[in-house]
Amino acid sequence: MNKNLDHLNYKLKIIDNFLNENDYKRLCDLNINKNVEKKFHVYHNEINDKGVIKSVIDKSLLEDIHKNCHSKAMKILKEICPEKADLYEYSDFTIIVTSKNSKFPIHDDTPNKLLSGVIYLSPESNSGTIFYNSRQGENRTEIDWKTNRAVFFSRREKETWHSYEGDMKNNRVALVYNLMTTQVKEVFEVEKKNYFIGNLRWKLSPHIYKYFKIII
Repeated sequence: MNKNLDHLNYKLKIIDNFLNENDYKRLCDLNINKNVEKKFHVYHNEINDKGVIKSVIDKSLLEDIHKNCHSKAMKILKEICPEKADLYEYSDFTIIVTSKNSKFPIHDDTPNKLLSGVIYLSPESNSGTIFYNSRQGENRTEIDWKTNRAVFFSRREKETWHSYEGDMKNNRVALVYNLMTTQVKEVFEVEKKNYFIGNLRWKLSPHIYKYFKIII
């Protein structure tokens, strides 16, 4: 993919055919409701090297995806924000079904996400993830939808603005893949941001925080 991203204030990593063919097919074949009418439907899963923490899908599939993708994700994190790599504790794999015409607002992700990623699953055509240089939507850049395309970035407080939406015809099914930590204070230190102000910002927005803990 040759999209020029130099105008963004942060780094994106775009990888086509990120999942192996078998894992991608198994994800697409999962028995989940892909025709939901509410705006967002979430299937949330967590895992680390010791095993599954929580899962609402086939645990063997979750284990296989973690085994096959973890080293690639860590390599990306070390490439775009190596200072956060040692803070990794567990991985979040969340399938999100976004109903057509639904929009998730511009946001910059919670500080417990070391690496934020999305892999486009289905349908063949939909809206990609949109990135900006500000909360007001400056330098709008959409990473086009292509099945099994992954887009990764490492969040920074009030910098890594992005949003997503379903198109006018079909629900949007994507796998959100995040490398996670509980060491939030250390994250703010790496970002050279004020921990108390940043943490208070999220805690004062409980409704938004509830969504941002699981959604890219």
